[in-house]
Amino acid sequence: MSETIMRYVPADPYWQPSPAVADSAASLLKTIATKADEVTASFEDEVRFYDPGENWSGVECSACGADAEEWWGDAMDAASADGFKDLNTEAPCCGGTVSLNDLRYIWPAAFGRFALEARNPDIADTTEEQDLKIAECVGTPLRKIWARY
Repeated sequence: MSETIMRYVPADPYWQPSPAVADSAASLLKTIATKADEVTASFEDEVRFYDPGENWSGVECSACGADAEEWWGDAMDAASADGFKDLNTEAPCCGGTVSLNDLRYIWPAAFGRFALEARNPDIADTTEEQDLKIAECVGTPLRKIWARY
């Protein structure tokens, strides 16, 4: 049986809240996703890629808009070899320097060292107001990722 995860990741992939702030944000998310199987706040030592799983729909260059799937895998391999310490890469499609975090993921994805997650939240989506409240609680802009595994 597949699982759905609603995940919030800071827009700045290197940023992490304090554990107390993370706990407050998880408590807030529990009030929004009341039927979720589990709500967690997780911290990573290194930046990781939070993908949308089965929802993957492709990726485009943030500089020129071209399909980036052809070179994205190689850029990911190169960046992961260094623990994603540097997310910048040269886009072969246009020669521009782009951040892997800022590419246009057709179904949202992000890089980060912190994630707030609701597993099987049993809601269609959150409102913009709810998303803003969670971001205010965490203390930084967030990206929301719906993942299916």
